[in-house]
Amino acid sequence: MKTTRSWRHWLALASLLGAAAAWTTTSANPLHGAETAQALLAKHSAMQQALTQSPFQRPLVLHANSSFQEPQGDVYAVIEHPFTTVGSTLRQPEHWCDVLMLQLNVKRCAVEREANAQGLKVAIGKKVEQPLEDAIRIRFNYALRAAQPDYLSLEINAPEGPLGTRDYRLTLEAIPLDARRSFMHMSYSYTNGLTARLATRAYLATSGRDKIGFSVAGQDAHGHPVYVGGIQGVAERNAMRYFLAIEAFLAAEAMPPEQRADKRLRTWFAATERYPRQLHEMDAADYLKMKRRQLQQVSSASPVLSAVR
Repeated sequence: MKTTRSWRHWLALASLLGAAAAWTTTSANPLHGAETAQALLAKHSAMQQALTQSPFQRPLVLHANSSFQEPQGDVYAVIEHPFTTVGSTLRQPEHWCDVLMLQLNVKRCAVEREANAQGLKVAIGKKVEQPLEDAIRIRFNYALRAAQPDYLSLEINAPEGPLGTRDYRLTLEAIPLDARRSFMHMSYSYTNGLTARLATRAYLATSGRDKIGFSVAGQDAHGHPVYVGGIQGVAERNAMRYFLAIEAFLAAEAMPPEQRADKRLRTWFAATERYPRQLHEMDAADYLKMKRRQLQQVSSASPVLSAVR
């Protein structure tokens, strides 16, 4: 039972790589913006067929591996947001709290500023109502690798996690396509030690055995699609939830400030409900009640974050 509870906490962490503290404002190994912008543009060109024929009915491609030792998920997508908004907002650490708080597992996120460094303190727990003291605290590092007029790149990472997990890394890069669209690549990965691999297998053999991802592995006897499960399914669900949270944040930026938090909540929940077999966890009323309460607590404790009115 203890191992199962630990696994659930670890799974929450794996799906929320941005749940972090100890962010830094300087970048180690900065990238050459022109070179990497061209590389991402070339990737967009090479993926035209996959984007056009995407099963998601939108220009989005989702990849994930099936490695128990080093799971990784990637999302490539054309998003209906101008790069001026993408680049100016996602480079700010405080806005990642707005992104993170959409997730069911995140109970609190607060920005810390000290000297030349900026930090986030995040508490992660269960997907249901839970006392804050029962949540776990996670620390990550942040690096803004490039912030050019035509290219954004950032990385969020942590060297260690629970159950012997390590090397958590989330990267995001984006370029403008035209005045109203951007192309984004989001990737996350981590490394499982022996204890985490055993816990993962135990979870997937019990309470997680019926959960599925988005990739079609084949057909059943009636010709219906059979979706991947297992660790690949975990990676695909996590990647999609995180990507949808970024989109929900961006979608709310055009709203008056006092309406943005609620707009983000409603947008993210509605987006996940488009894929109920993969992402449904609770009813909208329960989600909104839980998150509004959490956001009110967060905004009361930290004036940096948006208040829910």
